[in-house]
Amino acid sequence: MLHSANFFGGPPIQLHENKSGILAQLLHYRAERPAPFWAGAGVLGISLFGMVAALGTVNDTRLPDIPRQQVVEQLALPALTVAGDSDQSFLREERVQRGDTVMELLQRLGVDDPDAIGFLKGNATAQSLFRQLSPGKNVTTRTGPQGELQTLVFPLNGGKDQALVVERRVGNTGEQFSASEQALPLETQVVMKTAEIRYSLFGASDAAGIPDSVATGLADIFGGDIDFHRDLRRGDRFAVIYESVNYLGRFVRSGRILAAEFVNNGKTYRAAWFADPAGGENSSGYYTADGKNIRKAFLRSPLEFSRITSGFSSARFHPVLKEVRAHRGIDYGAPVGTRVKATGNGTVEFVGVQGGYGKLVVLRHQGRFTTLYGHLSGFAAGMRKGARVSQGDVIAFVGKTGLASGPHLHYEFRVNNVHQNPLAMALPSAPPLQPQQLGLFRAKTEAHLARLDLIRGFNLAQGD
Repeated sequence: MLHSANFFGGPPIQLHENKSGILAQLLHYRAERPAPFWAGAGVLGISLFGMVAALGTVNDTRLPDIPRQQVVEQLALPALTVAGDSDQSFLREERVQRGDTVMELLQRLGVDDPDAIGFLKGNATAQSLFRQLSPGKNVTTRTGPQGELQTLVFPLNGGKDQALVVERRVGNTGEQFSASEQALPLETQVVMKTAEIRYSLFGASDAAGIPDSVATGLADIFGGDIDFHRDLRRGDRFAVIYESVNYLGRFVRSGRILAAEFVNNGKTYRAAWFADPAGGENSSGYYTADGKNIRKAFLRSPLEFSRITSGFSSARFHPVLKEVRAHRGIDYGAPVGTRVKATGNGTVEFVGVQGGYGKLVVLRHQGRFTTLYGHLSGFAAGMRKGARVSQGDVIAFVGKTGLASGPHLHYEFRVNNVHQNPLAMALPSAPPLQPQQLGLFRAKTEAHLARLDLIRGFNLAQGD
């Protein structure tokens, strides 16, 4: 035990050699002695060698008032030099905003290059930048350390995955700019999504982050078994595996649906894409796990989505003629210009104007089936008598020509020239895979079908 003088004016404090003893003695002392006048501001320091020191400041000490003065001085900064500045470049990406001008966009991209701006304004190919400055596009530039433009990549409209590419090149006469349309360097990623329908297919797909084009593709694949106008139920669910085509990690468009499952009113429909490299008839399409063609010979509807305004009936009051007469087809209400699709593979038998039908297209399928599309506003390019069309091809556009009270499509289905209700009849199936194709089909689709089993257990996205 060590003794030390008490600097606080009391008897000597007994200090133990270990630190816990020192702290115990100090706490005991502070508990028994009244606090000195400076205790509130004291700082206690404890030495590792057993010595104690106390430091204090007086609370009411005042410092003289010191006048303050703000001084602003411009300081010259040394020039920043980095080895290899001439080789530096900066990659930037900006999304076109509504109301953007080319100059505002280039400024955000860090381009400070009068020569490049002059080239963009004067070059005919580069004028695409000014004509197609639509919101949402992602524009990429590579610039030098002083903002000089080295490369600009601007996606073009038209869905051809093309881009305007402006480049600075070094030639015999010095640096020059060039502008050309080039294919975008795209990458494809496989995406798996699942969703549950609360009110609509598009509401569910939006909630799950699934592109509208994929939702439309689902309706095309399962359209022979499910009437997407009338058959969807709250609680129906679907899973889909599809290709996402990206540029610099950003979505550009959806690719092919590789496999899909749709549960409608408790019944499960499933299909996978297969393309036979040997080609030939029935060499590609969507098939069930046992090789049956999911596609029917005819789609239930010639429109992707619309409402039925008048059904198949033996007695209906005609809104224009003001009389009761048979209605041997289905009327689909849709805006003028809506795309009309061929419901099956066939040949154009008639295209033109015919009486109350107005502008009309008639297709013949497999000899004994015919489909009729009336009240059209116009025809697709290449539509002429004898032309071959495939199921899902756009053949015309919705209108209100002929005896029509408003824009809609009149659709008829005939077997041996006898009208049938296309919504009620059993549609024939397309041919299945051949036995020699089944082995290759299973090898190519097994992984995708297994993924459908995997994502079925995921939490479903609930959509409006």
